[in-house]
Amino acid sequence: MEKKTCLYDRHVALGALMSPFGGFIMPIQYSNITDEHNAVRTACGVFDVSHMGEVRITGPDAERYVQHIFTNDVAGAPVGQIYYGMMLYPNGGTVDDLLVYKMGENDFFLVINAANIDKDVAWMKEHTAGFDIKLDHQSDFYGQLAVQGPEAEAVVEEVLGIPCSELKFYTAKTATAPYASPATVPDGSPSGIIISRTGYTGEDGFEIYGSHEFTQQAWDKLIASGRCKPCGLGCRDTLRFEVGLPLYGDELSADISPVMAGLSMFCKLDKPEFIGKEALAEQKANGVAQKLVGIELADKAIPRHGYPVLNMEGEQVGEVTTGYHCLSVDKSVCMALVKSDYAKLDTPLQVQIRKKVFEGKVVKKKFYDKHYKK
Repeated sequence: MEKKTCLYDRHVALGALMSPFGGFIMPIQYSNITDEHNAVRTACGVFDVSHMGEVRITGPDAERYVQHIFTNDVAGAPVGQIYYGMMLYPNGGTVDDLLVYKMGENDFFLVINAANIDKDVAWMKEHTAGFDIKLDHQSDFYGQLAVQGPEAEAVVEEVLGIPCSELKFYTAKTATAPYASPATVPDGSPSGIIISRTGYTGEDGFEIYGSHEFTQQAWDKLIASGRCKPCGLGCRDTLRFEVGLPLYGDELSADISPVMAGLSMFCKLDKPEFIGKEALAEQKANGVAQKLVGIELADKAIPRHGYPVLNMEGEQVGEVTTGYHCLSVDKSVCMALVKSDYAKLDTPLQVQIRKKVFEGKVVKKKFYDKHYKK
């Protein structure tokens, strides 16, 4: 049975199209995907992302433990810094991609994908032996909003009353919201809310974690202001896709390593150890059989997940992971996992869409430039 976020009734009241996603009933769109997509690119949109998972790691060995399970390097990180990376199986396949927040000395806040919560938590617990830590699974306590777009900073400060202009990209802080109580989370967690300058859209924006009560009141303020359009998971996917951000299950999986996905920069092979390091080092040294690429089609057909990618002789050499008619640049494009021999830029390829074949070429996976505030 699918779960509901603390904003479910509000989505229904706004007439959102609701559908299962990651074990939750989530809003896919309110008005239409194009309008919501463009609102984030040009002004401001708000997403309910309360389905995401949160895990707190505290204790004397917290940093050493995070270093063990996480591909990026958090050693000596300043408080407030955020890192993107992966948890890996020993063979280099991806357990999940996630964000790690350094909230204090020996205090880390991990944000994981909704569809992977149970698997991820089990994986983390399985690897706690030999570490003096406390692992708190806090997903049930937090709601989460993503306020995204070029006007996001002004909206968060003026509508929600939360100062955020001092936050640099990929940093976070705790804050207070006088109109709602903090999340009732286990001991060792900060009071108030957590706000970070992060997002999944390629635009400037913020993600705000707090109690269900806070999340509901903050959502109501944003919608009532008229300055922040409610946005569903439909445009969340089109936005992340056209700036080349991966989605677990499409561009990353147990069968797709960060090296295959072109995400090696988030895997620090120079740190002493992490689960999967040896496998990644071998892949970097000897190459991989498949690589993730971008493909731009000459025609306006729409490639979808799983569609075959062919070479010019008609032999299948890969398949589409995500594809759309890219709204921000008016092109039909996709990301695809293809044999490495066909991954070079400008390599001609074809995508089979139902019974027709459409010609294209390999391009960079970032189809639209990001607009982060650094």
